[in-house]
Amino acid sequence: MTTLVSSSDPLLQPFQLKHLTLRNRLVVTSHEPAYPEDGMPKDKYRAYHVARAKGGIALTMTAGSAAVSRDSPPVFNNVLAYKDEVVGWLKKMTDEVHEHGAAVMIQLTHLGRRTGWSKGDWLPVVSSSRHREPSHRAFPKLIEDWDITRIIKDYGDAAERMKAAGMDGLELECYGHLMDQFISPATNTLDGPYGGTLDNRMRFAFDVLGEIRKRVGPEFIVGIRYTADEDMENGITKTEGMEISRRFKTSGLVDYLNIIRGHIETDAALTDVIPVQGMRSAPHLDFAGEIRAETRFPTFHAARIPDVATARHAIASGKVDMIGMTRAHMTDPHIVRKIMEKREDDIRPCVGATYCLDRIYQGGDAYCIHNPATGRELTMPHDILAASVKKHVVVVGAGPAGLEAARVAGERGHEVTVFEAAGEAGGQVRLTSRSKRRSEMIGIIDWRMAQCQRLGVKFRFNTYAEAADIESLSPDVVIIATGGLPHTEVLSQGNELVCSAWDILSGDVKPGSSVLLYDDAGDHTGLMAAEVLAEAGAKVEIMTRDRSFAPDVMGMNLVPYMRSLQKHDVTFTVTFLLESVVRDGNQLRAVIGTDYSNLKKERQIDQVVVNHGTQPLDDLYFALKPQSRNLGEVDYPALMAGKPQTISTNPAGRFALFRIGDAVSARNTHAAIYDALRLVKDI
Repeated sequence: MTTLVSSSDPLLQPFQLKHLTLRNRLVVTSHEPAYPEDGMPKDKYRAYHVARAKGGIALTMTAGSAAVSRDSPPVFNNVLAYKDEVVGWLKKMTDEVHEHGAAVMIQLTHLGRRTGWSKGDWLPVVSSSRHREPSHRAFPKLIEDWDITRIIKDYGDAAERMKAAGMDGLELECYGHLMDQFISPATNTLDGPYGGTLDNRMRFAFDVLGEIRKRVGPEFIVGIRYTADEDMENGITKTEGMEISRRFKTSGLVDYLNIIRGHIETDAALTDVIPVQGMRSAPHLDFAGEIRAETRFPTFHAARIPDVATARHAIASGKVDMIGMTRAHMTDPHIVRKIMEKREDDIRPCVGATYCLDRIYQGGDAYCIHNPATGRELTMPHDILAASVKKHVVVVGAGPAGLEAARVAGERGHEVTVFEAAGEAGGQVRLTSRSKRRSEMIGIIDWRMAQCQRLGVKFRFNTYAEAADIESLSPDVVIIATGGLPHTEVLSQGNELVCSAWDILSGDVKPGSSVLLYDDAGDHTGLMAAEVLAEAGAKVEIMTRDRSFAPDVMGMNLVPYMRSLQKHDVTFTVTFLLESVVRDGNQLRAVIGTDYSNLKKERQIDQVVVNHGTQPLDDLYFALKPQSRNLGEVDYPALMAGKPQTISTNPAGRFALFRIGDAVSARNTHAAIYDALRLVKDI
């Protein structure tokens, strides 16, 4: 099953875990991309993990986490390990992962209080205390003896299913979920055999492990991913965590330790466990190394290991035996293959945007902000195939959409020319990256520019392209990726008195001292502008007509904004809308309304900032449209089926014409890049 490579690179050394030889030291740790269908890991789920096996990963860990009991309903689209039908689907995935030389495991859990009673079968949530978890809000029933017996059996049943599916092993989730709720003194108020002393608090975990071993035997690999320091008041301390680690090792029931530090019952706490961009890389790696040094036991770890250099250090320094680059492998599933081929510069970088995780916590599929093939392996390629006929493709705009179009066209073997009005590439992403905390976003642009240069793409910067400029090149295909400009004319009066969030971010307009920021888009741009305003000393009111502010900035990415804004004089007002602005002496008077009644209010401020998305820069598109073969039309069924665009409604037309990204309508970076990939991969 394994393919071993002779190399001195620490990351490429094999690792022996019991009877299993792992072909290198890189693991995709358990996570749930929310791809199951009806709780089953069907073809989309299988294709995602197979892509990483093809890319050379040693071990791909599925399901973060699969539910073992019906009273552990998933809070998003998890695998249901309590159903017998899961075996067939997992067997199909396991067999194909094995064909490509990787091992495959699964993570099992009971969520305890970390879920809701109104999901699944509407059974009460259970836990080792009645304390509600802030994130999921359910008031749990205090677990009874018969619940404990039932759930232990459910773990054993699920483990048997995993073994029947041919998996190499399983991992138990023991941080924030039921098993850890028992172990932590902060969440265990039980008396008797399962509460009080550490011996008693760990009893549930060992009862589960004992049941699993009885069902799967001594050879099946069983690991545990657990917090060895909750870093919270009344929680598991580092000292107690060391003792827990030693007990797991000496139990003889566990084959490896997977180290977590922190707690996850709030968005803020979860973000410290799984850091986002702007936060420190590998913040818990040294701690994991302390556990390994103390226990001298196989140790795994993953927490913001974004690049190969950090992963290599983790292994070379002996801090851990297996290192996880899980989000990085969502961005580029072929990291190991590129290391082996001495092509580390070609690795698509994880920029830490955490669009992937934030999407699943809002009930969507996990997608990478700048690799739209991730999660779409059944329809989108990670590797671009060469075209049979070479064409001249002209792209207008060098933002993320335009650069992706140019990159993919270059990989197809086409001649590519890119026009860009600015002096450098990047568009809105370059503006975003001016924020120190979000500076990693420029990796989206830098990687594509490097790829385009490798592919011989020609750039014409500082060139505002006119229709004649395009037509003079006799292109076969023209792609308009000109983006958009801020839309601020949303008031009944006073549009000329406001500025845009972009004006604040770019520095074109200086912050006022008392600012009303009307955020009707609810995206990163509004909160980024608020940070600039607040850090300049302004008193800021962020207002939205929505019932919550910044709805497109999801849980984990919201955390650093709040940590920044709450230090300043910033207030949030929801369910009110800005109607008009008039000049009032040397100040402005804003008239405020609401969708819920005829109520009117006023604000006296000296600056109004509007964030209302963008309007497309589409003049060039409409100028070229009459000269195009397809008159700009897109065959949507063909696009969605992954087939070439063949519409030719204008026989006199000289080129095919398309527009993508914000040149169509205001969306986000992922949508812009996806537009480009799924269109250009078939040109």
